[in-house]
Amino acid sequence: MLRAVLLLCLCAAAALRAAAPPEALLVVLGDLHSAYERSAQLVARVDRLRAEHPGVPLAVLLNGDTMEYGNAVARRTAGAIDFALFATLAARVPLVINLGNHEPEFHDVAETVRRLKSTGAKVISGNLRDPSTGKNYAPASLALPLGPHTLTIVGVATDKLSTWRVAIRPQLDLADPAVWARDHFPALLKNAPFPVVLSHSGLRADRAMLPVVPEGTLFAGAHDHLRFVHREGRTVYFHSGSWMEFISIARLTRTAAGLGWEVEQVPLAADDSADPALEKLIRATLAQHLTQEETAIVGRAPHARGPTEAACFAVEAARAAAGADVALVGATTFGAGLPAGDVTRYAFDACVRFDGPLYTAEVSGAWLQKILARANQGPETPFAERGGENLVAAVRGPINPDRTYRLVTADWIAKNAKTYLGENPPALAEQPALKLKAAVIAALNR
Repeated sequence: MLRAVLLLCLCAAAALRAAAPPEALLVVLGDLHSAYERSAQLVARVDRLRAEHPGVPLAVLLNGDTMEYGNAVARRTAGAIDFALFATLAARVPLVINLGNHEPEFHDVAETVRRLKSTGAKVISGNLRDPSTGKNYAPASLALPLGPHTLTIVGVATDKLSTWRVAIRPQLDLADPAVWARDHFPALLKNAPFPVVLSHSGLRADRAMLPVVPEGTLFAGAHDHLRFVHREGRTVYFHSGSWMEFISIARLTRTAAGLGWEVEQVPLAADDSADPALEKLIRATLAQHLTQEETAIVGRAPHARGPTEAACFAVEAARAAAGADVALVGATTFGAGLPAGDVTRYAFDACVRFDGPLYTAEVSGAWLQKILARANQGPETPFAERGGENLVAAVRGPINPDRTYRLVTADWIAKNAKTYLGENPPALAEQPALKLKAAVIAALNR
């Protein structure tokens, strides 16, 4: 009888611990890219989390590429909606922004940092320096108090100059992220009770940084537009996707082993509840700055497609247009989803960010199988199989390793073939009459 009572007490205590609220909350996302169809929804979701967790300290961490030069309204307004989003968030909770390659879209780097700070955000970037002075544009790290706990947050940016706007490249002195991490993480994160890394360097660079971080680090990656959560011991490494399709909620939770991080990824839809004030500003800004050409209808969608589904639709359109067996396009070519019904030029350009001729090649089935094993990476892809550059693939039927197949891809892949397709990529032939955007528009109108 006594044993049964003790067992019940232990079970009750365990249930109580499991139901205990987190001691701190973080909302983490990267690669927002001026996703105005979800900006007001992000604010409303933060408000909801605060209401659901009264008394629990909460902060928002934005891991680079918050803005998008390809968004015509963002470009014409120098990111007015983006800076309004930052100010709205910073008025509610602590906001930290790690610089990515798209932050200096509308101003030089120093002015961008100044404007970001003017919204109330804290800005970090460890490996980005001003070549004229040798000094960092923003601090490498900061201490962020959350209730009784203090996080030490370090920021890192990609050193791939080709991903930064041409006009600002002379302003960039970028250290290799992995080398910089080996040189600086030990001092910056030494004795930090809650180390946090925000890396906008991509998965390949992050792999080299992971062995350098202390056990128990919360390590957020970005830049590749991937989404997953991976654990290595007590360290949690994750990517949150892009275009605010998902947000990552990191909870600092007390367990029998002590305080540790749990990361949950939840969708954020364009029809979710929105912050009224920011939603009103977005509508007014779009109405004022969109041109007649941008509001023209270029196609029609039978149903709404989120960013992931829209990218798959676009790649299949490229495959069909080229009469190919397989199409491969880099995931970062794509952005927003597609709305149901009429699709305007503005909405379409937010979905298919870049245009250019398609390229074709004849390839072996054995080679294709190896490439396809690294494509269409989702949250369930094993971490060991992730190589970094994410490919979206559309395939017609099974692949026989002994056959030859027709492959079609986009010009970004053709220009960076070794990065995406390996050291011995196939000979790709340009097809000037086939363009990516035209292929997708044709599919929308079928």
